[in-house]
Amino acid sequence: MSVNFVADQPRSARPPVTRRDFLYIATGSFAVVGTAAALWPMIDQMRPDESVLASGGPVEVDVSKVGPGEQITVRWRGRPVFIINRAADALKELKNPSLLARLRDPDSQVPQQPPYARNWSRSSNPQYAVLVGVCTHLGCIPEFQPAADPQRAWPGGYFCPCHGSKYDLAGRVFKNVPAPYNLPVPPYHFTSATMLKIGENPPGVSFDFSSIQQI
Repeated sequence: MSVNFVADQPRSARPPVTRRDFLYIATGSFAVVGTAAALWPMIDQMRPDESVLASGGPVEVDVSKVGPGEQITVRWRGRPVFIINRAADALKELKNPSLLARLRDPDSQVPQQPPYARNWSRSSNPQYAVLVGVCTHLGCIPEFQPAADPQRAWPGGYFCPCHGSKYDLAGRVFKNVPAPYNLPVPPYHFTSATMLKIGENPPGVSFDFSSIQQI
């Protein structure tokens, strides 16, 4: 298909604009403005509320590719959330009496987690830990150091580089460090064997994340 192009005419060669032409242009312009004004309330209603944007909605994560001993980090409500696939030996260590004796709150008495995570693994599924990665001392991000080191009595866990606070692989804080509380556990649940939804409680369970002691 061929297209015929018409060259722009010089301004002096263009025919003068008549009063009728002006009325047509003005009427069309008012119609466009009126239509836009009528549509704006509907468009504005489609925008998310500022409070919704600030609070942050649930985040879905596929954990199928997180291998044993590995961790991934996602963001929820502007905070890092650690998701760890804990290997069998790491789970066994969480119950070690010598480790429990070194922890400030081994039984999670302080409400830093939902009721379904107040257990020895601090999780609804022992294999996976879901922790807000913010030190409860002054808000630094702890480093993931999962490898156990018997020579320095390190069972594997988290070390805060700012002031030396330490946590085990369930996010439980050690004694004699600046951090006063265990790492928080956000509301979450598994929607399938490998799909995790952070920011939403399991059906029938109520837990408000703002009720934790410190974040």
